[in-house]
Amino acid sequence: MKKSIITFILLTIVAIGMYAQQKQISYIKPDGAWYHVYDESGKKVNTMSKQAVGKVVGWGTDFFVAVDGAWVKTYDVTGKKINTMSKQALGEVIGVSGNTFTTQDGDWIKVYDKTGKKISTRSAH
Repeated sequence: MKKSIITFILLTIVAIGMYAQQKQISYIKPDGAWYHVYDESGKKVNTMSKQAVGKVVGWGTDFFVAVDGAWVKTYDVTGKKINTMSKQALGEVIGVSGNTFTTQDGDWIKVYDKTGKKISTRSAH
């Protein structure tokens, strides 16, 4: 009996975690000192301090990108930081779409995934 209760609890925790990870961002609303993150059903799933996050520059289906001084940060739907990268190394974030974000570094356009892995580089001209 105890094993089945523990198993049920563990499976429930795993299922809740998987459900949260499957949520998709539909909108991020700035509101004073806060950002409110909404999922595809219009439900607010997270509220984050602008001071802690930095300036949100865009969002994809399951992550968003913020610039904070010399750093570019990626976060998941729940507000957990995925990665912090040097703005100097990446360049300016010029777009976020799907599961990628795009930067321009001088004469180069670079595409990264949400973890900061570079997917491609091409000339900006």
